[in-house]
This record gives sequence, structure tokens and C-alpha cells, in this order.
Amino acid sequence: MKNKNHKENTILKTLLLLGILAFINVVRKPPVKDWLIIFLFKSYISTFFDRLTVKKGYITYPVKLIKWFDISFIFDYLLFPLSCVYYNQMTYKKNFFPTVFSVFLFSIPMSLVETMLEKNTKLVSYKKGWNSFHSFFTLTITFLFVRVLMEMIRYVSKNAKEKEVPN
Repeated sequence: MKNKNHKENTILKTLLLLGILAFINVVRKPPVKDWLIIFLFKSYISTFFDRLTVKKGYITYPVKLIKWFDISFIFDYLLFPLSCVYYNQMTYKKNFFPTVFSVFLFSIPMSLVETMLEKNTKLVSYKKGWNSFHSFFTLTITFLFVRVLMEMIRYVSKNAKEKEVPN
């Protein structure tokens, strides 16, 4: 018997493989500590928001590679955090306006891909009035939130180093 969700499983396995390869690439560029903080924090944030939207019934994931989760494991724990790391790498030395503009280079394509997946697969399903604009808004805000948080961490870290007394 052929798997009725063969297309979806193939997409998920491909995304998982690409995500693992991208993770290996991401952690090779200094400052590695910053990229890992971003990756882990973004995983936490995306899991929080995704669990909330699933619990409230706005989004469902009918076909999942890992059945134990009601959220999109590959997106929340791999792809979304990786895209946030790439965004932060791209904007690492940029000023305010290029940083804000650059977020759209990530959130617009991601929203479009999610919308395409929602319309053509069983990987994601919008419910209760959720739409691609809600996804776009959530993506954009969380990208910017993590970027601002990292700037604050860098600022505090830099000031703490300057106050250290040499031995």
C-alpha cells in the first residue's frame, strides 16, 4: 500500500536534510556563540508562538514527520531558527534602516512558501481566520525581536568586559 502522504513526507524529509546541512554551515562562521544563542532563543520563541496558535486552533499540522509534537518540529526547531541566524549574520554590521528592510527579505518569502504549502499540501492548515498576513506579521516581529535582543546582549557583554579589572 502506497503512503497517502508521500508528497508531504518527501517535502519534510528534504527540508530536514537541508536544515541539517544549513545548520552545519551556520555554526562555522564567527561569532559562533552569538549564532547559537540566536538559534536556541528563536527555537524557544517559535515553539511558544506555534504551540499557542495550535492550542487556540488557528493552525494545524495534519501531516508531521515527528508525530509526538502538535507543532511543526522541523520549522520551529530547525528552519525558523536557522533563517533567523542567517538574518542576523546578514545584518550583523548594518545600521537600523538596512536591518529593518532586510527582515522583509526573509519574512515575505517564508510567508509565501507557507501559504503555498497551506494551499497545496497537508503540511499546514489555517483555521479560525488565520491567514498568510498573520504569519508574515509574526515572522517579521520575531525576527526583529531576536535581532534587538542580540544587540542588547552584545551591548551588555561589551560593557561588562570594559569594566573587568585585569589580574
